[in-house]
Amino acid sequence: MKNYISFPRIEGTTSRQAHADLPPGTYERELGKEGFFGPATHMYHKHPPTGWTDWEGPLRPRAFDLTRLEGAQASPWDAAEILYNASVRMRLWRAPRRMDHLVRNGDGDELLFVHTGRGDLYCDYGHLAFRAGDYVVLPRGTMWRLECAEPVTALLIEATGSTYKLPDKGMLGPHAIFDPAILDVPAIDDAFRAQQTEDEWKVRIKRRNAISTVTYPFNPLDATGWKGDLTAVRVNVEDIRPLMSHRYHLPPSAHTTFVADRFVVCTFAPRPFESDPGALKVPFYHNNDDYDEVLFYHAGDFFSRDNIHPGMVTFHPCGFTHGPHPKALQAAFTPRKPATDEYAVMVDTRDALEIGQGAASVERGDYVESWKPPVAKAAE
Repeated sequence: MKNYISFPRIEGTTSRQAHADLPPGTYERELGKEGFFGPATHMYHKHPPTGWTDWEGPLRPRAFDLTRLEGAQASPWDAAEILYNASVRMRLWRAPRRMDHLVRNGDGDELLFVHTGRGDLYCDYGHLAFRAGDYVVLPRGTMWRLECAEPVTALLIEATGSTYKLPDKGMLGPHAIFDPAILDVPAIDDAFRAQQTEDEWKVRIKRRNAISTVTYPFNPLDATGWKGDLTAVRVNVEDIRPLMSHRYHLPPSAHTTFVADRFVVCTFAPRPFESDPGALKVPFYHNNDDYDEVLFYHAGDFFSRDNIHPGMVTFHPCGFTHGPHPKALQAAFTPRKPATDEYAVMVDTRDALEIGQGAASVERGDYVESWKPPVAKAAE
């Protein structure tokens, strides 16, 4: 157990409840440890904490328009690298219509998030249909390939050296957010048996980020059955039932979908706005000084961001204050509609991320300017 210095105090003019009933004319900022799970202090400021006029240095917030990445890649190992560190590797893959080889990741579990398209996945465990909005977890060492019925774009999130697990849901119980019984697994069905040919197949294996190729005179996806509790699993974002509080804006960690060593994957799904008139309706300003924060925007209207469209990624390195854009701040207590309308994937990493060549080639250099208040037009 960590022995934090813990002695809550109040100094000056504050709210008695975090994220609600802010003193008039103030802006709340949370300084927190351990990604919203550790000690925290709430500051109340006269000005928006993101009201900068200039920014120099590498810590600036970044945005990448991944829709500008062109061309399909025959293998996920050829996918454009977005962000990475020793514990996680994120790539954007535009899959071919039909993979002519199998792949196996020896570096860690692979999480496929299907941004667009649909098709069929064949792996050691059988056949699994997939569609846009699906998460598919593939345990390390699984052989697999895709056949796409529609063009597929997928975000690949490798848990380097570790395993994907479900989060501890505490007093909510194991069936909150989504019931584990909703997880689908591959089937040894007619489609799987039909692809068990005696033709030559190659398996491209990634280990220590280098590729080895093994050739078989038959399709090695030739299982006749299996039993156990290690397998690929699938869940769609539409099956996720987000936590809600009508009187309190919940932190992003409340929406955790998967956990791995030194990072978490969260899902933002549509939910009603808080109905209490004093409760914040948008994400609060915060210093997440222990985690880098990444958001992949999948679908909908991203209420806390401006000029962001599906297929983009934002990256907020730890160490500076961030929060809603000015337009979203105008609806901090009076939302323009009764519910959010967005699906987004968030990856929070305990260690600093590096920017891959794929992301660097499609960066929106003006993103840091998006927190500046809009300039009022002069009267004609």
